Parts: sequence; structure tokens; C-alpha cells
Amino acid sequence: MKPTVLKFLAAACAAGLLAPGVLLAVQPPEAAVSPLALASLKRMGAALAAAKAFTYAAQTISDVPAKNGQLLTLFSHADVALKRPDKLRAHLTGEAPHFDFYYDGAAAAAFAPGNRVYSITKAPATIDAMLPALEHETGIRLATAGLLFSDPYKVLTRGLTSGLFVGREAVRGIACDHLAFRSAGVNWEIWIESGPRALPLRLAVTYTDRPNFPRVLVEFSDWNLRPGFSPGNFVFHPPTGCREIPFLSVIKR
Repeated sequence: MKPTVLKFLAAACAAGLLAPGVLLAVQPPEAAVSPLALASLKRMGAALAAAKAFTYAAQTISDVPAKNGQLLTLFSHADVALKRPDKLRAHLTGEAPHFDFYYDGAAAAAFAPGNRVYSITKAPATIDAMLPALEHETGIRLATAGLLFSDPYKVLTRGLTSGLFVGREAVRGIACDHLAFRSAGVNWEIWIESGPRALPLRLAVTYTDRPNFPRVLVEFSDWNLRPGFSPGNFVFHPPTGCREIPFLSVIKR
């Protein structure tokens, strides 16, 4: 429908000459998932997939249920390092439980330095296989996990029911595409650099399948797509005097 016709109908609705429903009925239906939003997400997925290794820092605000059911707001920081296809390390500090995570292609380890406890478990041979296995074994859903797979676009678009290109916004002075998506149990938004790097700078996730709809907000910074790693960066060696306990207990301490 021509823009002039739509403008005329909108004016008629505003003047009370037509019911607002008439305007809605004559507008062409939009795609459930915006092609423009998918194109931007695909650019980001390609940028991350092409990186054989990367590091980033993340400031995270999480809603976490207390024993009485009230959601508490916790602020935390993470430094993440990845080397494809089978190396991952994360250092988490802040109000959320402090722990270090190591994955070397054969085993996954979690270490809580404050409590001097750790856990080591056998793990699948790739990051792509390890991340779903970690969620299955611990019940922990990592809001940023989709960015760590070898094909982020494929993972992030799986099961989408809607997608919007919200607009262009600035994050810390950098122009970004603001996108919003929905899938079963999750509403999420992502802000992706509009320039050639196409890296994510912000992520917001709402879990609609949990009580009170908890949210996780992530601000990414210090992206490095060409880091250097030593062979032992991803291998955990239990410090002397530390005690081994079940894996989930380490993360929740």
C-alpha cells in the first residue's frame, strides 16, 4: 500500500472518521522475524565464528531468587577466554559466587578460591558439546552461551518465534543495532556494533519460564579477537590444601 494512502487513513482515524481497527486491517502483515534483525545477527555470528580465539570482559547484573522467593539483584564481573574448538576459561568475581572455570577439551573444572574447594569432571571433546552437557548436568543456563558456539547464528536463531530490529542506538558512544527476539521461555535483546566489527556490546535476557521473570543484563567490553595463549591457560591444577566437592556445590558457594 502506498505511503500516501496510509497517511490518509491514519489522519481519518485521528479525526474520528474511521475506527482505528480499519488502519490495522489494511496494513500489510510484517514478518514474525524481521529480515533486517536476522541480517544484523548473522553479521555478528559470522564475526565470532571467524575468530579462532577471543577474550572479553563482561559486567553482569542478575536477578537471583533468595530463600524467601524474592529476587535479589547481584552485580558481577567476568573475564572470558576462548580458543576453538576445545578451550574455555572464565574468571568470575563480584556479588555472585566467585569461581574460576576451566575447560581443556577433556575435563571441566570449577574452583572457588575463597572457600578453597574445587571440582573436576570429564567433559565432551568440543565447546559445542560441552556447553549443553554443562547445562544438563548442573541446570545452569549461561545467558552468554550462544556467543561461544562455533556457529553462534545457528544457535541463537534456533526456535525463534519473533524478532525485531528496534533501531540504532549508541552504547558507550559506539553505534549499535538494537535487536529483540523471542523463543520458548526466553525474551532477549542484543546490541551489536553497526560497524565492520559487528561485535555484541550489550545483552538483556528475560526468562519467561521462571517465577517472577528473572533478568540478566550484560555489558561487554575489551573484545580481543587475536589473543595469545600459553598451553596451560585452560588447564586446572588443584592448589595444595584445597578440597574436592561436587561440581554444582562449587559454583553455588
